[in-house]
Amino acid sequence: MSECTHDCESCGQDCSERKTSFLEEPHRLSHIKKVIGVVSGKGGVGKSSVTSMLAVLTRRDGFKAAILDADVTGPSIPKAFGLKQKAAGTEEGILPVRTKTGIDVMSINLLLENDTDPVVWRGPVIAGTVKQFWTDVIWDDVDFMFVDMPPGTGDVPLTVFQSIPVDGIIVVTSPQQLVSMIVEKAVKMAEMMNVPVLGIVENMSYFECPDCKKKHAVFGESHIEDIAAKYGIQNIAKLPITGEIASACDKGIVELLGAQWLNEMADAVENLL
Repeated sequence: MSECTHDCESCGQDCSERKTSFLEEPHRLSHIKKVIGVVSGKGGVGKSSVTSMLAVLTRRDGFKAAILDADVTGPSIPKAFGLKQKAAGTEEGILPVRTKTGIDVMSINLLLENDTDPVVWRGPVIAGTVKQFWTDVIWDDVDFMFVDMPPGTGDVPLTVFQSIPVDGIIVVTSPQQLVSMIVEKAVKMAEMMNVPVLGIVENMSYFECPDCKKKHAVFGESHIEDIAAKYGIQNIAKLPITGEIASACDKGIVELLGAQWLNEMADAVENLL
C-alpha cells in the first residue's frame, strides 16, 4: 500500500503486511467468555444508558455480566448503578466493584478520589488506562462483558479493537440524519477491524403519548432500516423517549427499572446476544 506508514499499531487496515497481533491477555485470574463493545459515532445518544440496560437484562436472564467503562473522560456507569465505594486492590490485581444485583464494574470514577475530578490526560495515557482495565483487573467468571466506549473512532476505540478480543459491537444512535451519517463511520471502522456488528439500537426513537398511545417521531423519522440494510445488519431495536429511564440512571437505580420500560431492549438482547 503506497500510503502505508508501517506503523501497524496505529493502523486499522487488515493487510498482508500486518505481522503483529496487539491483543493483550486478560489478568490470569480472569475468566471472560464474550466481550461486546457498545459504540456510537457521536456523544449524547444514550450509549452509557444502553450499556447499563444491556448488562441489567443479561443479568436478569441469569448470566454473569460485567461492564468495562472505557469512556475515561466521561464516565457515567457508576452513577447509573449508584456505586459509591471505590475499587479495591490486592497483591494479585484490581477488584471491580459489584452492583446490587451482581454486575461487576470498573470505571475511572471508581479510582478517583472525587467523582467530579476531571481526567485531563492525553490520548495515549487514556488508551493505556483502558488496557489496564483489561489486563490488571480480576474479572471473575464473566459470561458477557460490555465495553462502554467513548464516542467516535479515535484512540480509545482503536485501542479496544486492537487490544481486547471483541466478539462484536452494538451501535447506539438516534434518529437525526446527522447522527445516522456518523453511525456509518462507526460501522465502517468495525468492518476495518474485522469486528462483526451485532445490531443497532436507535435510542430516543419516538415518544408514545400516555393518553392516546400514538407514537411521535420527536427527532424526525427514522432512517435506521436503510443503514442496516446497506450493511447487512439484521437486528434493530428502537427505544422510546421515557423520563423513567433517564431518572433511574440519574438516581443510580437502573437495576430497579420495571420490565415495562425494558421490553424492547429485552427483545433486542435475545436477538443480539
